[in-house]
Parts: sequence; C-alpha cells; structure tokens
Amino acid sequence: MTKPEEHLSLRERGCLDGHFLIAMPNMADERFHRTVVFICAHSEDGAMGFIINRPQGMQFSELIDKLDLERSAQISARASDTGEPVDFPVLSGGPVDTGRGFVLHTDDYHSQSTMPVSDELCLTATVDILRAINEGRGPERGIMLLGYAGWAPGQLEEEMAANSWLSCPASDELVFDAMTGDKYERVLEMMGVKPAMLSMQAGHA
Repeated sequence: MTKPEEHLSLRERGCLDGHFLIAMPNMADERFHRTVVFICAHSEDGAMGFIINRPQGMQFSELIDKLDLERSAQISARASDTGEPVDFPVLSGGPVDTGRGFVLHTDDYHSQSTMPVSDELCLTATVDILRAINEGRGPERGIMLLGYAGWAPGQLEEEMAANSWLSCPASDELVFDAMTGDKYERVLEMMGVKPAMLSMQAGHA
C-alpha cells in the first residue's frame, strides 16, 4: 500500500483530488458503510483519503493528555476568551495504519512536514502540529484523523465502475464540521440526492 507521503509529494493533481466519495448502499466493504471520504490524492499509482464522518470516541484534549503534551498558558488564554477549549474533532480516518495520526487543516499553518492537498487545505502528520495546536500556534481549523483509506492502482476506478461510490467536489465547511451524525445525509443533500433514491438505485443494480 502506498503511503500518504508518497501520494502527496511531487505529484500532479488527479481528477478526484479534493472530492468527496459517498458510499452507496451496495458498498461491499462494511468498513465503509455510509461513509463520506475526502480524497487527498488520486493518480495512476492509487488513491488515499480520510473518512470524515466517523468519530473516534476520543476528545482532542484526551489525545493531548495521552501524548503528555503540556497545556500552555497561551491556549488557556484562548480558551478563556471564547469560553470553550480549543478542541479539534478526532475521527477514525480509515482502516489503514490506524495507530498513526494525521491533521487535515487550513493552510494557515505550515511546517517542514506539511503537504498541500488542495488550494485551501493541507495535511500534517507529525506531533509538531499537535504541540502547536496545544500552544495556540496551530491552524484556525482542522480535524485529527487516526488511520486513512487507501486504494491500490486501479482499485478505486473499479469500485466506482461497480457503482460503489458517488463523487462530488468537497466542501471545506463539511470537512471541518464536528457534527458527524448526519454528515452523510448533508453531503447527499448538497448534491441534490435523497438517501431513498440511492436505495432504489442499489435495489435495481
């Protein structure tokens, strides 16, 4: 399986880069049932992306505590200004490399390991960004993802030909929206598609 860094470095953008994949009801792989996937890279070498509507069951602050990163006075000041702690959503990004963390974020933060995935979004996969977020130096918006979704060369094309996925241009607002419970329906609504329509299509496939 090609690693995310190999997909994202020194590449031309593919036709599905920056798109959502929406799982159809006839999706054969239960790991992707009712998922919305943000595609970061798609080329003849394969594809990779992140599920953005599956909560991990962990708060960002818990992750910071687990990694033993001290909470700085600066972030405490930011929290008191807004009345809420700085707390990015933590999601299950996919079934590959689930012990590894990634932050998909706005392009107002950069480090040596930050890689662009679209004109507005970047991906950083080192603990430095967690430390920066914790200290109030991180991006304005982001989501923490554990694991990713990956496809071998030609695999995603085969799945789309089998009517397993719908695709549409991604919305940054929906990428970062912490309300994941109805995100599947909201992406379909954005496309002008009702879930019942998908069920009928799958029934006649």
